Amino acid sequence: MREILTKFKKGELTLEEVEKKLKLFHLDEIEKLYNLDFNRRNRTGVPEVVYGGGKKTEDIAEILLKLAEDNGTALATRVNDIEKVVELLNNMKDIDEFTIDVNEMAKTISLTKKNYKIDSIGKIGIITAGTSDIPVAEEAKEAAKLMGCEVLTAYDVGIAGMHRITKPLKKMIDEDVCCIIVIAGMEGALPSVVASLVDVPVIGVPTSTGYGVKETPLLTMLHSCAPGLAVVNMDNGFGAGIFAGLMAYNIYKRLNISNSNGD
Repeated sequence: MREILTKFKKGELTLEEVEKKLKLFHLDEIEKLYNLDFNRRNRTGVPEVVYGGGKKTEDIAEILLKLAEDNGTALATRVNDIEKVVELLNNMKDIDEFTIDVNEMAKTISLTKKNYKIDSIGKIGIITAGTSDIPVAEEAKEAAKLMGCEVLTAYDVGIAGMHRITKPLKKMIDEDVCCIIVIAGMEGALPSVVASLVDVPVIGVPTSTGYGVKETPLLTMLHSCAPGLAVVNMDNGFGAGIFAGLMAYNIYKRLNISNSNGD
């Protein structure tokens, strides 16, 4: 950092170059075990998130608090023992300054400073084929909310009853969503159907729900003939939510730049 600032002082780097370089240097260590990347949102548009799988509950709670202290908010996904993590958080110093939000179906915990507000950047839609796909949808919703998205949801509207999809799709388009996440197991056909009906990008999320080969929905979505459909990995609600949030963020950022220039 000193080297970068010295070069800026000497006129060897522009202000824009300094900003880019400094975005690469903002890490913290917890007991030499976890490197926390506090500047990730500035660098990539996406804040660091705690993946709970395989971590001790004590570590999840400690990392969540550390991230929330610095970023204002923090999210942990795939948390198996939610009650234990919440208990540990409630016993931590200064926890009264934060709000704990739990989504048991999504297996997520978010921790937010009480005076912190995430900027609203736009709207996205989330649709599931069946009720068994809802946990993945809820994970996607929590990820998108972390990015600043308002989320419209419609669950259990799969192709077994095609008439059910019309009303929620109309509402989402009327609400001007920038994209729609479509989550489906079984044969995984719903994302292709939705992509053929709307003029916004569709993100397909295959789930491991079904009677036969669990990779079937993934293969179906990858072989879709409907343009405008991108596909994430199986059960990856988090990845879909973040991807949708990035689309919304980039639209929001460019609109603000355009408005500030008087266009």
